[in-house]
Amino acid sequence: MLLPLLTFLFLADPGFVRLPPGETHLSRPLALPATSTHLRILGDPAGSTLVLDPDFQGAAAIAITGGTDVELSGFTIIGNRSELKSDWYLPLNEAAFADFYSANGILVRNSHHVVIRKVRFRLVRAFPVLVNASSAITIDNVDIEDSGTLNRAGRNNTTGGILLEEGVSQFEVRNSRLSSISGNAIWTHSYSRSPRQSAGHIHGNTIQTVGRDAIQIGHATNVLVENNDGASLGFPTSFVDVENHGVAVALDTAGNVDHTTYRDNHFTDVNGQCIDLDGFHHGDVTANSCINEKPADAYPASHYGIVFGNNHPAADSSYINLSGNTLQGFAYGAVFVIGTHNTIRNNRFLDVNRAHCGETALTARCNYALAEQPLLLKSGIYLAANGGRPATTRDNVIRGNTITGFGIPASCVASDPAVSLAANTISGNICTENTQ
Repeated sequence: MLLPLLTFLFLADPGFVRLPPGETHLSRPLALPATSTHLRILGDPAGSTLVLDPDFQGAAAIAITGGTDVELSGFTIIGNRSELKSDWYLPLNEAAFADFYSANGILVRNSHHVVIRKVRFRLVRAFPVLVNASSAITIDNVDIEDSGTLNRAGRNNTTGGILLEEGVSQFEVRNSRLSSISGNAIWTHSYSRSPRQSAGHIHGNTIQTVGRDAIQIGHATNVLVENNDGASLGFPTSFVDVENHGVAVALDTAGNVDHTTYRDNHFTDVNGQCIDLDGFHHGDVTANSCINEKPADAYPASHYGIVFGNNHPAADSSYINLSGNTLQGFAYGAVFVIGTHNTIRNNRFLDVNRAHCGETALTARCNYALAEQPLLLKSGIYLAANGGRPATTRDNVIRGNTITGFGIPASCVASDPAVSLAANTISGNICTENTQ
């Protein structure tokens, strides 16, 4: 058994553990000694695999609490996902995800300077990597595949990827590969009562086939998301949580997020939204792309390309620089805008309004808020008066954008009846009917 072996190794060298070669089966967590310091857990050169048995009970294959200077490297964790459906929905009563989900891969709590490098995860039911209330965290060159579960309705419950929650600071997620994830691939999450994540860098990751978001920044400040790529977001389509409006987003935002940059990230086949900016302010969104080239019916949950929002009471959409982005092939408009002092400049928004809202033959997809906001779903750029809460929308600059799509010349830049276009600077935009 592994635990007696680790006890022996700790006694022999408290700072170093070499996992045994081959498979080691676990029915309970490998919990590191409390307040472990200067510890290395490395796989055997011949290959080391930790396997969660069907009767496994506990938080994670490896659980670290209160550790300092801990490195885990060079081994595999295989979970016990015997079937996709589970009893998990989202946590109740604002419970931390670390308190709610079990059978994770690696769980890190209240720790400092932890490195997870070159670890492979497969068939993990909850989160392969879950970090709670920790600092100086590096997740480098990990492989995650076929992980996460669904709720009883067969929709994703957000599980399957890398989650940082409850005020993680000084973190980096880099050069990792995530594929066949039922929920979100890489994300930060904290409730509004919790500390925000801070000082993070998510870069160089490849994300393929996820049921929900590729990358979500939730309740955070000073995060750089750059040079990530991915494909097939919101697939399989049956995994999309349509009942709770949980469509896939390439770059998602939630809570209060400021002084953050989304830069040079590129995605294809997005069955949902390209970029959601709910709670995003005082930040930059530049040189990103989302390209959908398949027929429109290949993306049944396709939505607006980019959406501003202000659901969090401390986050008014302001001072956002949205420039140099390219999106192609979304069901409704290119950008839904609220707030003040935002700049939308030199973007390419191609083949939008694929739902053909504005046709005489009205479809169900185009019927939302039609009486109150008749231009909402068929405009290229739409200035709104509410993004979750009432918003003042003025003093924005919308300049030099190229917009193509069905009916776009007639409603290229439009607004809610309560918003004055004249209170914004709108010039030099090229608006043409889609020619594809």
